[in-house]
Amino acid sequence: MHLEINRTNIREYRTVPTTMPTELESGHVLIRLERFALTSNNVSYALGGDALDYWGFFPTEDGWGRLPAMGFGIVEESAQPGIEVGGRYFGFFPVGDHHVVHAQPTSGGFVDVAPHRDAHAMAYRSFDKVSNEHHPDDDAYLVLRGLFVTSYLAEDFFRDNNMFGATQMLITSASSKTSIALAQQVHTNASARAVALTSAGNVDFTNNVGLYDSIITYDDIESLDPTVPTVLVDMAGNASVIARVHTHFGDALKYSCRIGATHWDQLGSGATLDGPKPVFFFAPHQLAKRGKEWGREVLNERMDSALAEFVADSRRWLHIEHGRGADAVTTIYNELVSGNIRPEAGNILSY
Repeated sequence: MHLEINRTNIREYRTVPTTMPTELESGHVLIRLERFALTSNNVSYALGGDALDYWGFFPTEDGWGRLPAMGFGIVEESAQPGIEVGGRYFGFFPVGDHHVVHAQPTSGGFVDVAPHRDAHAMAYRSFDKVSNEHHPDDDAYLVLRGLFVTSYLAEDFFRDNNMFGATQMLITSASSKTSIALAQQVHTNASARAVALTSAGNVDFTNNVGLYDSIITYDDIESLDPTVPTVLVDMAGNASVIARVHTHFGDALKYSCRIGATHWDQLGSGATLDGPKPVFFFAPHQLAKRGKEWGREVLNERMDSALAEFVADSRRWLHIEHGRGADAVTTIYNELVSGNIRPEAGNILSY
């Protein structure tokens, strides 16, 4: 079965049975999705489904979209020489139990070469071969890898642009895992002061993470020094919060970056904002830039090393929780959409 989302209202969803192929076409593989992670990143995929073509990854009936998720899958049938039955792979899958891929082998796994995938970034089309033995950090890796890559590349983008002349980075939805990953990279590279913006209920958790230089609540935005050159990295999408930050800092706000939408139900157009116009950060652009400049092997080594450090550090605060079956999947999806997931929870699911 698969989870499908109403493309015009992400609160609406349905569970549909999987249509299994009677015979695989040449060059295709059938993969059983062993386990996958659902995080606030998946809500962002749903919100940007049409604008960024996330719904184009795994086409289904008109008006509905299959939600992409990071997962581990095991090959159950193969009509592609070089891809063996029983192999375990990491990549983007539709939230479901099985998935058929038109696969082209690579040195590290395979790539989805279906015609409808041609326009998608290679990062979303690649399936990496991994060990068949479950490693203790596999679940944390699933929860954190996708969002960490976004944060790694975002921090690299700001450092690549000399922080646009700013000395502090204001990060909204600071208790979210993507924000924590960004703060960790800012902290590691000493690229700026990392200032957390969070709700009053998440102050203690955010403080215990220990990666921010200071923490304030949304109510206290105006307590910040408005003369400090600042960049805003918005993970929340709350139009009121963004407007207050822009108004408070004025010309001292050097760049306004949109990444996530944990407060997706409070989005606004931003048409009347003071200061710089918010710019959406599309991680694959920075990935492609660094791939050309550094080479993909060097880039992957750097990201893998940084991710390993983040995963190891996350043991202090990340609590992995498992669920199985359609009800468990839809329960977690509902809680993510409603913003009710505890910040320390990392949800690993399977059908």
